[in-house]
Amino acid sequence: MSIVARFNPTNLTNEMYDESIRRLKEAGDFPPDGMELHVMFGPEGDLRVSEIWDSREAMSSFGERLMPMLADIGIDFSGPPEVFEVHNIVKR
Repeated sequence: MSIVARFNPTNLTNEMYDESIRRLKEAGDFPPDGMELHVMFGPEGDLRVSEIWDSREAMSSFGERLMPMLADIGIDFSGPPEVFEVHNIVKR
């Protein structure tokens, strides 16, 4: 079952986000298997990330590799992501 995950980082900047994507791509780990969609949005000072994953397991597997790297960059979160089961996806 596909899921939507909504992340609420507390201190994310565009520069920190760009650094995380650069590191992931350098490591050959982005986009990861099982991720269907990744969106970073919002104004500087209130940036958010939403993703659609094939499963919770795929997201968790990637998270084990991702979270230490985000901590190294200094990205903090207010808590765990909100996770919802997907009822429907419409693509253009």
